Amino acid sequence: MKIVIAPDSFKESLSALGVANAIEEGFKRIFPDAEYCKVPMADGGEGTVQAMVDATNGQLVTLQVTGPDGQPVSAHYGILGAENSVEGSDNLAPQKLTAVIEMAEASGLHHIKRDRRNPMLTTSYGTGELIRDALDRGIRHIILGLGGSATNDGGAGMAQALGFTLLTSQGNAITYGAAGLTQLASINTDEVHPLLSNCQIDVACDVDNPLCGPNGASAIFGPQKGATPQMVTELDNALRHFASIVNNTSQLSLVNDIDLFPGAGAAGGMGFGVMALLDAKLQPGVDIVVQAVKLAEKMDKANLVITGEGRMDSQTLSGKTPMGVMQQAIKQDIPVIGIAGCLGQGAEDILAQGMTAIFPIIPSLSPLDDILANAHNNLVNTAQNIAASLKLSI
Repeated sequence: MKIVIAPDSFKESLSALGVANAIEEGFKRIFPDAEYCKVPMADGGEGTVQAMVDATNGQLVTLQVTGPDGQPVSAHYGILGAENSVEGSDNLAPQKLTAVIEMAEASGLHHIKRDRRNPMLTTSYGTGELIRDALDRGIRHIILGLGGSATNDGGAGMAQALGFTLLTSQGNAITYGAAGLTQLASINTDEVHPLLSNCQIDVACDVDNPLCGPNGASAIFGPQKGATPQMVTELDNALRHFASIVNNTSQLSLVNDIDLFPGAGAAGGMGFGVMALLDAKLQPGVDIVVQAVKLAEKMDKANLVITGEGRMDSQTLSGKTPMGVMQQAIKQDIPVIGIAGCLGQGAEDILAQGMTAIFPIIPSLSPLDDILANAHNNLVNTAQNIAASLKLSI
């Protein structure tokens, strides 16, 4: 019997690999001779780099970059493992390697104390530095996860780190942040990183907000980054001005009105920046991960697939990891079981979409700290009970 274990992390308690290990431990108590294939998963948000590095036996690269407030921070990204190298080669082939970058690592909200957050000033420059480092290492495919950013600069800081020259009418470089966008008069591409045009960039994005307007980056996400109502208007105007300059820059090959595209408003307008300046493609995060870790191949000849996440509820239906794994399993006619830290409202709808069964792991009401601390044992015990139930039918 072949069992594929492909869960997301359980936030604040277990990584995706930790979840997979616990499920395997529980199942092995009942099915010690089964073949287990563990595939740590993610959906483009927090934990994507670690999950994909674990799934492919890749490596982490750590470096110091510019944080969202302009101060240095330590950030890392992942390079996927040797299975992405040229077939038959003993050495890694850089042109075939994939880097996975989470924007929040360099430009995340967690880098700034709550009382110092100001999206008029924060920059995505550090995310550009991570991309630049990957290019310098010979990477030719980058997966970029959006989300958790402290910025509202439309990706302008990222662009500056990659060699785009953003100038005022006096020919000076604009300052960091959305405030700098209001000074922008022209964009010069002469110094853009020479390897950027040869790199495919796929962006994990699970929101469909446009760049500007009542559903745009500033109105929807600005307040959580410290924006006041007045500031929201200023931020929106700054992004609108940025888009007009970008769309009137002849050196850039752009699709008209890209600022109106779904997802352009993701991560403070970073969605717009990567599409307009880097020719990146926005896709649901879990779809990118499913393809990158070769989940379909690993499910071949499997008898059962197990997935899960910390909480399964109605939001799971919106492109979260369990849905992506389930959809792939259904394509291959494999039953799939979901295991979650807890179940919330709407979890039953997951069953209606085709999941065979879902199970929570919490055995009793307890303080949250205790629940998080006991996640491994609770997960092992739940997996063992599921396996024992399955054995009854064999």
